[in-house]
Amino acid sequence: MAMQHGTDKTGPARDDMMKKQLRAELTRDRSLRTAEERELQPAGEDQPATAQAPDTAFRGGTPHGMSANDVAVRSELAQHLGRSMYPVDRLAIVERLVRDNAPDRLISLAKQLPEGERYGNVQSIAQSLGLGTEDLRD
Repeated sequence: MAMQHGTDKTGPARDDMMKKQLRAELTRDRSLRTAEERELQPAGEDQPATAQAPDTAFRGGTPHGMSANDVAVRSELAQHLGRSMYPVDRLAIVERLVRDNAPDRLISLAKQLPEGERYGNVQSIAQSLGLGTEDLRD
């Protein structure tokens, strides 16, 4: 459909028809590009798998000194406890986890924390629970 410019005026009925045609073109389930070779193609199944670092073993993004389980537990604790409640003691941690409907395994872990200690962040809670923590770089 070629649009003409100039002194030709179109009425409201013609405007509505042109809007409908344009809307149909835009919502059609196909590419609007004219050349098919310009469309993105999915990756082929015959492509070789690539490695991030071929000479090393892939660790999955866990920091040195921690297992994937340590990362998961610490992340869940951080999600349920938030940032605003520190420094905190064991009783407040257990109460917050219960109030936030945390999983029972997190609540039972929190009940294992020693009484009388105050924790400044999730890292100190994880250390007190015996979970692995990051090795600091020198």
